[in-house]
Amino acid sequence: MKTAIGIDLGGTNVKGVLLNENGEILKQHYLPTQDDPDGKWRANILTMADFLKKDAPSATIIGLSCPGLANESNKCIAHLPNRLAGLENFIWENYLGMTTFVLNDAHAAMMAEARFGAVRGHKNAILLTLGTGVGGGLLINGALYQGSHQMAGHFGHICINTEDDETSILGMAGSLEYALGNYSIKRRSAGRFQSTHELLEAYNRSEAFATWLWLDSLRKLGLVIASFANSLSPEVVVLAGGITKAGEALFKPLQEFVNIYEFKPNGAGSTKTLIKQATFSDLSGAIGAAAFAFEKS
Repeated sequence: MKTAIGIDLGGTNVKGVLLNENGEILKQHYLPTQDDPDGKWRANILTMADFLKKDAPSATIIGLSCPGLANESNKCIAHLPNRLAGLENFIWENYLGMTTFVLNDAHAAMMAEARFGAVRGHKNAILLTLGTGVGGGLLINGALYQGSHQMAGHFGHICINTEDDETSILGMAGSLEYALGNYSIKRRSAGRFQSTHELLEAYNRSEAFATWLWLDSLRKLGLVIASFANSLSPEVVVLAGGITKAGEALFKPLQEFVNIYEFKPNGAGSTKTLIKQATFSDLSGAIGAAAFAFEKS
């Protein structure tokens, strides 16, 4: 059975797996990223690849998940300003000595769910990553859709409030990312909460302001998901990322909001679009990168 190496270049850690075609993890490993101007992180990826292929001579391909936008051939990251100096336009297979395919980290998370997780068996799906910001991926007719400039899936930069002049990192005013992302919680809560975790603790204590702020965020997320359902008609929307650890406090009210706004051609009592929690967590990028390498090779 074929095996592939999957590596996820994260802000804190480099995560790696040796994966077979059934999605079974044969080996896994973690290393610190060490993002510095001298590019120590690059050597750590080589160390990771060498460790994973040491006992797997049949592994001839690598999938590499990274922040940023991949180029059209998925051989490098073409655009990622202000982070990981030297990553842009670096051809990894020349450095690693193996055929290597590179893709955006949120796209990799979608690939993991599509081939081995919550999206398996579905042809059309959307994945939203809810954490510091909001990212995502799109599956159309069973294939990952990367779009022009490999930019598809930046769902956090959809405008949901034209009266909000706070702009996202892409310059979008009133974005979903601002309404929900952990990075903006201090400003959104007028300094009352430093993190979404603190907000949820107050929500679970039924504090009035926290209840309003959390449910207002989920209503906006529900509007976006219902908009996707009405315009793109996916079979399933999968939520990933740290905010999904909220569990029932997230999924129950969110489903109620989506039920209000989603058009249901089969009747008001039906649920047209499934909302699921992602199967994979911190290894999703590495697993998805390996799955992508299988498909491209």
